[in-house]
Amino acid sequence: MAVDRGEEFERRAAVLRRFRELLLQQRGKFERYLLVLDHEKKDIESGDVDRLVAHVELEEEIVSEIFTFQKVIDPLEDLYRAAYPTESAPLEVAELRSSLNDLHGEVLKRNEENRALLKRRMETLRSEIVNLRNPLAARKSVYAGEGGGSLLDIKG
Repeated sequence: MAVDRGEEFERRAAVLRRFRELLLQQRGKFERYLLVLDHEKKDIESGDVDRLVAHVELEEEIVSEIFTFQKVIDPLEDLYRAAYPTESAPLEVAELRSSLNDLHGEVLKRNEENRALLKRRMETLRSEIVNLRNPLAARKSVYAGEGGGSLLDIKG
């Protein structure tokens, strides 16, 4: 019976360690995502399209990594909850989970802010394009002062 308890304890400890490790990695991904969103905001404000494209590509990569991690975390979280009922769950994991939820909320907020900023920037650019005048359009052609065309009778 003592062997079973020892094995059970080791199994629970292994689940806890792995779950904690994945949550820490996930938190790192979200923090990296926030940095990319900050860079995107600066790119939008400065109008640097090339850098914005590079940061959007990096953002897509990070989002993909986050979703991949989440696919691993979800089943492990089920194991964790089975191993640690709520009254015996380590406080550290709850705190990690809470910080992840906070980071997730912050990511959503900043992403929305960047989209709104980009939308305003695009509207401004569209307005500038519509109001753009071709400086050559107002100038008269060099041939404008000439007389109109004349008819030539070629039949004789």
